Amino acid sequence: MLTEQQKNIVRSTVPLLETGGEALTSHFYRIMLAEHAEVRPLFNSAHQQSGAQPRALAHSVLMYAKHIDRLEALGDLPAQIINKHVALQVQPEHYPIVGGCLLRAIREVLGAEIATDEVLAAWGAAYQQLADILIGAEAQAYDRNAGVDGGWRGARAFIVRKKMQESSEITSLHLVPADGGMVMAHEPGQYIGLRLVIDGEEQRRNYSLSAPSNGESLRISVKREPGGKASNHLHDAVKEGDTLQVFPPAGHFTLKDNDRPLVLISGGVGITPTLPMLQAALLTEREITFIHCARERGVHAFRDQIDALAQQHPQLTRHYCYDRATAEDDVSAQGLLTAQQLGDWLPAARDADVYFLGPRGFMRSVKQSLAQLGVPKEQVHYEFFGPAEALD
Repeated sequence: MLTEQQKNIVRSTVPLLETGGEALTSHFYRIMLAEHAEVRPLFNSAHQQSGAQPRALAHSVLMYAKHIDRLEALGDLPAQIINKHVALQVQPEHYPIVGGCLLRAIREVLGAEIATDEVLAAWGAAYQQLADILIGAEAQAYDRNAGVDGGWRGARAFIVRKKMQESSEITSLHLVPADGGMVMAHEPGQYIGLRLVIDGEEQRRNYSLSAPSNGESLRISVKREPGGKASNHLHDAVKEGDTLQVFPPAGHFTLKDNDRPLVLISGGVGITPTLPMLQAALLTEREITFIHCARERGVHAFRDQIDALAQQHPQLTRHYCYDRATAEDDVSAQGLLTAQQLGDWLPAARDADVYFLGPRGFMRSVKQSLAQLGVPKEQVHYEFFGPAEALD
């Protein structure tokens, strides 16, 4: 049980976390990944090298310390963490490893004079409180996934029935269960986890589901990332007829059911979760604005499908913005998406539900623009492909 004195000690470390949190989490990852091979598949090495993973963890640790006695103030952060853990199949036995390495990093980075036994005891109790919350929520999610029609626990074998190139960078994989059974329903915006073995090493990755739930199959659409182990493996090595190990759908970035106008904004491969959202919304009478930004026409996936849907559904308005465009590209704007352009395309009343996803810089700009344009904060929703970093 976390005592009031321990909460005060954790809160007292907030200034240190604000200035040195990333150094602490970077050291934590170096320790853990060097000494505990069993957790390495859970972490994307590219996110380690870019610093995204340490930054995201530093942000999460800081927010937890700030709100140690008001966890409800963390908002969507716990749900983001729980869903990412479920999609990667984090298990209770992983938590003591993380906790031990985190306490060791605190002592080694801050030094024994600051990270006293009392401070470490407080952070140990705080970590255990959080671990118990996450383990309980994840257990419920695993049980729920196993208990629904077409659901499963852990990895399930799926066969690549079809592989289709969607743009010069994005390829779709259509997956069907090897056991011939049905597939659990997923919500628009959710993702799955894959367990891959590449050059003898296990890798786990999350990929958004880019097609609506149909009870029979799943579709992911993967961008080839320069130097990306998993994405290049899926593009180059995986063939039709191959088998992949799939974890059940997860994710809380899902379409809310109401009759407000809907705005879907994406950049690059961020288009993938917006596709099933769009398909679901088209079954209603909602006014829909679909905005997609890409570098150029060659990398813009699914444009023909969106254009066809716009022809069939008068409620759907689409806008495309390319960094580089030709006269034949038929785009609404060229260059980076600005607040003025976004304001011209949003519903005039601004009382809309807005979902956006894309590269981090793109997302930061969109979030700032939406606030500037007066879209209610509680009606703005976003998700990260990688670690959940702060956009502010």
